[in-house]
Amino acid sequence: MQFARFIPSRSVALVALLAVIALIAAAWLGMQPQAPTAERGSPSVQGTAQPAPAAEASAAPPWRYGRDDARFTVVEYADLECPFCRAYFAVLKRWIDTHPDVNWQWHHLPLTMHEPAASTGARLVECAGEAGGQAAFWEAVEWVYAHTRGDGQGLPEGLRYPGLTPAAQQCLDSDRPDALIRAQSASAAQEGVKATPTLRLQDRQSGKTLLLHGPVEGDALLSAIDLLAAGGTTETASNEMPAESLGDMPR
Repeated sequence: MQFARFIPSRSVALVALLAVIALIAAAWLGMQPQAPTAERGSPSVQGTAQPAPAAEASAAPPWRYGRDDARFTVVEYADLECPFCRAYFAVLKRWIDTHPDVNWQWHHLPLTMHEPAASTGARLVECAGEAGGQAAFWEAVEWVYAHTRGDGQGLPEGLRYPGLTPAAQQCLDSDRPDALIRAQSASAAQEGVKATPTLRLQDRQSGKTLLLHGPVEGDALLSAIDLLAAGGTTETASNEMPAESLGDMPR
């Protein structure tokens, strides 16, 4: 028994051909790597930029140079127009660099005889620190000492600090640095500090302090540290210790 042979019409053959093509295309697409689906609420890979990381908060006073965990702190009452402070700056910085158990804290004390240049310099370094942090503050102090004419004459006419950023300029246009400088000057007066440089050595472990007058050489600082470590002062009042000779250092 023979069956009649089925011969598809031209339209049926065309439909079958299209179906085969569609199946091949689907299989090929299925072998391609798929882009990961973005999670809900996350930005797409293209079109939306990733948010920039938050900027680190600027450091603020007290300005300290040296290790944060140092047991002892040398608080220097200083004037940026004081020639003795200027000469002592590099000496004390080198000493702090070689004594990791001691750090250095700045305390503004612009002297009346050096105004207004002393406060102008103090404003500049404060705003450099506010905008750039601890390192920027100390760099600005070093720059002022390197360029000021001293004794109240201030910086040469037209000389501008090269590290003056828009943020630092915004600070200079405000009264924020003035309030801080006045507060530190008033604090020094209450503590009986009238000359620069004056040092207050603090034992941060015991809370005891020792007042040192003048630019104190390293041996005298070490003797004062030994005295504090031995408990030779009281917590309620600071003993005073005169500065020893600094040899070639100006007095």
